[in-house]
Amino acid sequence: MQFQVSEELIERIELLIENHNDEELLDLLEDIHHADIAEIISELDLDQATYLVKLLDSQKTAEAIMELDIGVRERILETLSSKEIAEELEEMDTDDAADIISELSLERQQTVIAEIQDEQHAGDIVELLRYDENSAGGLMAKELVKVNENWSVTGCMTEMRAQAENVTRVHSIYVVDNKNKLKGRLSLKDLLTAASDANISDVYIPNVDYVNVHTEGEEVARVMQKYDLEAIPVVDEMGRLVGRVTIDDIVDFIREEAERDYQMAAGISEGVEADASIWKLTRARLPWLILALLGGFVSVTVLGTFDAAMQEHAALFFFVPLIAAMAGNVGVQSSAIVLQGLANQTLRGSLLQRLVKEVLLSLLNGVVLATLLLVGGIFLLGFEFWFGLTIGISLISVIIMAALIGTFVPIILDKFGIDPAMATGPFITTSNDIFGIIIFFSIAKSILDF
Repeated sequence: MQFQVSEELIERIELLIENHNDEELLDLLEDIHHADIAEIISELDLDQATYLVKLLDSQKTAEAIMELDIGVRERILETLSSKEIAEELEEMDTDDAADIISELSLERQQTVIAEIQDEQHAGDIVELLRYDENSAGGLMAKELVKVNENWSVTGCMTEMRAQAENVTRVHSIYVVDNKNKLKGRLSLKDLLTAASDANISDVYIPNVDYVNVHTEGEEVARVMQKYDLEAIPVVDEMGRLVGRVTIDDIVDFIREEAERDYQMAAGISEGVEADASIWKLTRARLPWLILALLGGFVSVTVLGTFDAAMQEHAALFFFVPLIAAMAGNVGVQSSAIVLQGLANQTLRGSLLQRLVKEVLLSLLNGVVLATLLLVGGIFLLGFEFWFGLTIGISLISVIIMAALIGTFVPIILDKFGIDPAMATGPFITTSNDIFGIIIFFSIAKSILDF
């Protein structure tokens, strides 16, 4: 049965903290998973959360801290001394420790690193901080198991036992030469069944998938997904083995990228959490809202140029929201498909081929929707034929236009190295509103002759 963090549990923990009943508190939390402890910490106020973090042993605290939302974690870290943070970092894998360090100010980073007792661990963290956080170097951990191709099977087993003590999960065993260059991987089955006097060079598998430290995170995720890997080795420019990216890290990366793209599509220009400050939330939302306001102002101005048409055919006014909504919906649908194809690199064919396909698809959708609208309008609303024809042709034209914009804009932005997620949401919707109104009234003017 899954553990549940209930109100009764939180109230009990708050009471134990208030009474400084540390022994009972530790007994209560002893068998609770670190992810559930992170949830408990998130439910407490800052003073109580800090008390609990300092009370628990460093291993459990380190695991729980990594599960916290960034906003909660930042507030707790601000209450801890540099030495206390360093003690937590020593219990973490280097990639997680580097993530925590990167959230601190530069001055605090230096003081925390200076407090880390394990010089090798501190050096590995500093090395990881050199890489872009969204690259293989920024995602990798230094902890891994590697063996030299010249070692004997017997000697290899001894070395592996020593290395495995510092590795949380042993996904793969990598083989290197005397210069630490990646040569291949070692099957545990082959190792166990090999003769004791055999060399690793006789039993290792030379074919191994790997990435460079500067490979983008999206490409790392694509390679791991394509070949169904639980971990992938990372090499530097000289082909030397420097780390590995594990499946849990790449899943976190994919989730964070998806959240960022979702926020971008919704018109939020920077990553924020729900509990962020009002100023930070305003700074993230306001730029796109200003763009939407300007777009709305342009739409009103465009409508003003067709004032005479609405006076002569007032019924046209009631279909403006329908036309604008259909343009926005189709544009967002088209851009979403293109964004998905760009993200997983399944977008095939040239830009022209993609645009032709979207025209044919939107033409089919437009004819079906326009027919339904025309039939419903004639029998339910009493449309005159020419008025209904105007609405139908306008709807088809607007759908085609919106599909082209939703397809064209993300692809062009991607070719220029701009995040194509910026093309969705307010940008597509606002631009399609404007062009949709222009197309609608232009067609109406031609057919209804005003």
